[in-house]
Amino acid sequence: MILHADGNSFYASCEQIYRPDLRGKPVAVLSNNDGVIIALNKEGKACGIKRRNI
Repeated sequence: MILHADGNSFYASCEQIYRPDLRGKPVAVLSNNDGVIIALNKEGKACGIKRRNI
């Protein structure tokens, strides 16, 4: 058996569960100490926020 899970917006979705006031708003999750975006929700992507590949 093979399982594939696509976690493209997983961390942003989790943040919206814990913070319902963020639902429907652009959400970007940053990594520790370097400010790199590690997750974007679909609203954030629609606003044109981009993740930079390192």
